Amino acid sequence: MRVTVLAGGVGGARFLRGLREHLQVSPPDADVGAAARITAVVNTGDDMWLTGLRICPDLDSVMYTLAGVNDEARGWGRVGESERVSAELASYGVGWPWFTLGDLDLGTHIARSHLLREGLTLSEATSRLAARWDLGVELLPMSDQSVETHVVVDDPDTPGCQTTMHFEQWWVKHRAALPVREFVQEGLGAAVPAPGVLEAIAEADVVLLAPSNPVVSIGMIINVPGIREAIRTTAATVVGISPIISGAPVRGMADACLAAVGVATRADAVAAHYGSRLNGGILDGWLIDEADAGLAESIESAGIHTTVAPLWMRDAVTSAALAADALGAAGRIRRRRSGSSLRPESRQQAELA
Repeated sequence: MRVTVLAGGVGGARFLRGLREHLQVSPPDADVGAAARITAVVNTGDDMWLTGLRICPDLDSVMYTLAGVNDEARGWGRVGESERVSAELASYGVGWPWFTLGDLDLGTHIARSHLLREGLTLSEATSRLAARWDLGVELLPMSDQSVETHVVVDDPDTPGCQTTMHFEQWWVKHRAALPVREFVQEGLGAAVPAPGVLEAIAEADVVLLAPSNPVVSIGMIINVPGIREAIRTTAATVVGISPIISGAPVRGMADACLAAVGVATRADAVAAHYGSRLNGGILDGWLIDEADAGLAESIESAGIHTTVAPLWMRDAVTSAALAADALGAAGRIRRRRSGSSLRPESRQQAELA
């Protein structure tokens, strides 16, 4: 089985870990035969240059989580971190004092920046960094070109004026409290999918949208020219997992992002935002939490097969169970499609199988 996951941030990282555990992916050097292959297409819209270093928050969150070295309590960065270098940089007035990077994390950024300056692409640098760990998942940035998310807001220091800031400044420093006028993907026009991305989508058996931010994670990935169309036309079954439970984000401040693009913070509204592939969108199926079971009928009526399942990823067991539910939903959709082309009596037998 070939599974491609669109992912960003902590939610995407934890889901990928659960998927890997559910599928029990073997190390690359083992005789895996027909074992599952997982490819993660990761958001790079949060990336930036800071203090001369290329920072890739989502790629690093996914890598650290799969490597088992992430800080579970904070949800980002490395476990057992010290922050002496960040403190020293702040003393020199360099960087963003509110954007603290740990010393081990800085090691990753230094290595990546060195590789990029040596002429490697982001894909190649990511592969080199990931080779240190036994991840069981192939990591692909959404694009090798720089596509940074910037946010247009009312200037907090100058009433009546607007200003543009990097997404991380809005997200971390201002805690997404400044009302957004617009999200801007700088560099999007010149970007193309990173090598292997379109192939991973086209050749997959299942494409999964992790429970990541629909606007600034998944939304950024599918806005890279060519990726949305690849999802619409793949032979794979495309299933997404709602990042919204009971009208609130599972993690972070996705509600502020959804409000900025006119989407309600509801599991059914996010499904409608992605849209059904039958109607030009990107979803075949959608997983919602048991708390939102009452929304299933309306989502189904929009042409999106809906599965109700526990979505909270509290630990490795519940994360693996969620991955199993997502793959199970994909399997049911695939069987239903196959059954629709059978004679009525054969269709009944297929549904009972």
